[in-house]
Amino acid sequence: MSDTVKLYRKIADAVAGSIESGQYAIGDRLPTERELAEHFGVSRPTLREAMIALEMLGMIEARHGLGIYVTATARPVVPSAEIDFEIGAFELIEARRLFEGEAAALAATSIGDEQIAALEDLLRKMHDEEEIRGEDADREFHLTIARATGNGAIIATIENLWDWRNRSPLARNILARARGLGLEPRIAEHRRVVEALKARDPAAARLAMRDHLERVIDHLLHATETEAVQRAKQETKARRDTIAKRVAI
Repeated sequence: MSDTVKLYRKIADAVAGSIESGQYAIGDRLPTERELAEHFGVSRPTLREAMIALEMLGMIEARHGLGIYVTATARPVVPSAEIDFEIGAFELIEARRLFEGEAAALAATSIGDEQIAALEDLLRKMHDEEEIRGEDADREFHLTIARATGNGAIIATIENLWDWRNRSPLARNILARARGLGLEPRIAEHRRVVEALKARDPAAARLAMRDHLERVIDHLLHATETEAVQRAKQETKARRDTIAKRVAI
């Protein structure tokens, strides 16, 4: 397989190959995520993206507290472009952690008072606005810091990383699960970034940004673990509503 194939795709293809070869049948439980991550020598976020990609193909289902179960023994016959889910949310945030951490450090050396004021205003919007508009303010917050570097290449890189959130089906899938669980802007974490920028402290700005994005990764891991619980609760409520209607008749 080409070295240019994304790591999570290599893991997804390897697991799919094991299923298609007959090693696992429909209804069989796969090894745990920890066991799979150790077997393939990858991080938990990479393994999680591989499993979600297989869920999107309908080959497996993650059942909270029970494990990962096989639901189909062959990948669907669809154009390869549709199977390639492009960049995942975890990959994006890991890249953002690297680039935006350094961008924040550089911005701390050149940011102006007007840009600081703009960041303060965006903090208020993230706190007050409903979720989708709060996400828009979040994006503008990070891009404002990128622009404060005065470096066109850095600005374009960070804009592109944010745009991938919408271009990649896998990233959209993972972020939608987090949104459904009530993802709220992390005001305290963003505030820490602003305070470091106000102090014109590059090291503190870098650390605050990297810590913030590390916690975003942790949140996405939690969100994709508990999404099955939310779905089960919704299904249970729907069944109860149906029974209640029957009893009322």
